[in-house]
Amino acid sequence: MLPCINWLQPFLALISSTLLTHGHNCPSRCLCPDHHTVNCTSQGLTGIPDSVPLDVRRLLLSNNWIPWIPSDFLVLYSDLLYLDLRNNSLSQLEPGTLSSSSRLVFLDLGSNNLTEIPSGMFGELKSLIKLRLGNNPYLTIVGRNSFTGLTSLRELELERNGFAILDVRVLEPLPSLRTIRLEGNPWLCNCHFAKLFVWLTQNRHKLPAGMEGIECSLPMDGRRVPLSLLSEDSFRECHGTLTLTDYLIVIFSGISVSFAAIMASFLLASIVHCFHRLSKGSKGDEEEGKE
Repeated sequence: MLPCINWLQPFLALISSTLLTHGHNCPSRCLCPDHHTVNCTSQGLTGIPDSVPLDVRRLLLSNNWIPWIPSDFLVLYSDLLYLDLRNNSLSQLEPGTLSSSSRLVFLDLGSNNLTEIPSGMFGELKSLIKLRLGNNPYLTIVGRNSFTGLTSLRELELERNGFAILDVRVLEPLPSLRTIRLEGNPWLCNCHFAKLFVWLTQNRHKLPAGMEGIECSLPMDGRRVPLSLLSEDSFRECHGTLTLTDYLIVIFSGISVSFAAIMASFLLASIVHCFHRLSKGSKGDEEEGKE
């Protein structure tokens, strides 16, 4: 009996070790190679798996069919560092969904169906270093303050999306940015693109493929040309172009001036009328006095 037990001990120890390592609170259809990693890649998931360990640091959910993430899903996972949601069916994320992941350093939302990056979507992920948003063909809008608070972000991927224009001010709150990918978008070389072109020219060292790797369509004939063939002189006609804000200011100013002119005319007419009545009254009193 004892020899049998002695022979089984190493085998039982191996099984116990394997169960503790690979099966410790591991969601079904997922792999957990260590206590802090949950790998659910390519499992045909249509939702976030249940029973994800609270101390997870690497959560891999790529190549599934996940359409949405509960807004409070990440509240309990304060240790999360790496989140991969690439190649799913995400069409939107509610603002604040990621704001509780203060330690997150890597986030991949590429190859989804995102249409907009609203302001406040990332909260203030001050530890985030790499953000992948490429290969979202319907992504055309980025809110003005979408990247505010991402002070440690070094790599931003926005390639092969649906951007025709992009307000350059969305990139200004990124003091640590070293690499940005913008190739493969249907950029339009119009006056709305002029400021972004200037920014790209000044930051060409941050473009992995350089200026020649980004193309835009000319407004005259729709022909696509690499930005390396353009210069700031290509947009010289835009210097005198009014923006929508400028037009609104002009219109508001015109309305204000017109209103002020009407009021001044009305006041002047009233004063003249009053003087006219007074002068007639004075003449009437003089005539009565003579009689």
